Amino acid sequence: MSVISYPPKPSPGDRIAVISPASGLPGLYPRPYELGLERLREDYGLEPVEYPATRKMGSTPQERADDVHAAFADPGVRAVIASIGGDDQITVLPLLDRELIRANPKPFFGMSDNTNLLMFLRNTGIVGYHGATVMTALGRPVAMDPLTAESLRAALFTSGEYELKPADRWNDVNRDWADPATFDAEPETRSGAGWTWVNADRVVEGRSWGGCLEILGWLLMADREIPRDLSEFDGGVLILETSEEMPSGTEVFRTLRNMGERGLLQRFSALLMGRAKTWSFERPNGPDEAAHYATEQREAVLRAMRAYAPDTTIVFDVDFGHTDPQLVIPYGGVVRVDGPARRITVTY
Repeated sequence: MSVISYPPKPSPGDRIAVISPASGLPGLYPRPYELGLERLREDYGLEPVEYPATRKMGSTPQERADDVHAAFADPGVRAVIASIGGDDQITVLPLLDRELIRANPKPFFGMSDNTNLLMFLRNTGIVGYHGATVMTALGRPVAMDPLTAESLRAALFTSGEYELKPADRWNDVNRDWADPATFDAEPETRSGAGWTWVNADRVVEGRSWGGCLEILGWLLMADREIPRDLSEFDGGVLILETSEEMPSGTEVFRTLRNMGERGLLQRFSALLMGRAKTWSFERPNGPDEAAHYATEQREAVLRAMRAYAPDTTIVFDVDFGHTDPQLVIPYGGVVRVDGPARRITVTY
């Protein structure tokens, strides 16, 4: 899709659709979901609108597709946001009406499994927004992270350039949403060390593509929403991040290697690699284990890029994806990576 446009923005007082195109976790964990809805109303002045599958666990792909259609088709709804991610959104894609959505462009916010819908929208000619789901970003205990809140506000309501900033403090250790005590205190954070730059001798400006690496791998395997003509990615900015499933360095390398074999990696002039999530309930890493995992992932990325795209500008530990804070990045929108100045600017 060579023509990609920014959809009209909402204003405070407008309605925003809240959908669950991946999984109905709001029905299982209502506390962070309700907190997120409250902040949409009180902090952003938007009125959330729910749909039949928003809180429904085990909803069918057709039910979730129907909610997507209803949200985009409603002229009174000015933006759409995902409640959370999941692992089944790929089954919704074949059921979506591309012409209906193209005729009703709206800003869509999501991440993780919502990479599916972000890619669908990009191929439909609509810029989406990677980041800030209701339960994870808006439903953060006690308060949203200030970087997340500021980035989301700018992406929702403004048009133009916005400079991303590295987080002074960050977190990737979750607490149990089923435990009420989780919401009595803000998450504990640790000091950030800024971004790490590779081949930072140039300025790159292009449209973004990518998302959650695991979801991207699934889409490549299913051959869904991957353009036949890869030249549209020439000079673009690849954005990648990994989930709480914490793929091994070997898996990360193999996915990137296969992208290289397909001719994808070579097309992009810059790669923004999200900060690796190094902790999960299944793998509660201590500091040393977490640092080892992050180093292993970085080395896997560098190994693949040196093999297939050695001159690409790379920025590691950008704060988007499955860690906290979650900066919003326009998906299919313009991103400028200024190596000499060590600056990343997006166009919302």
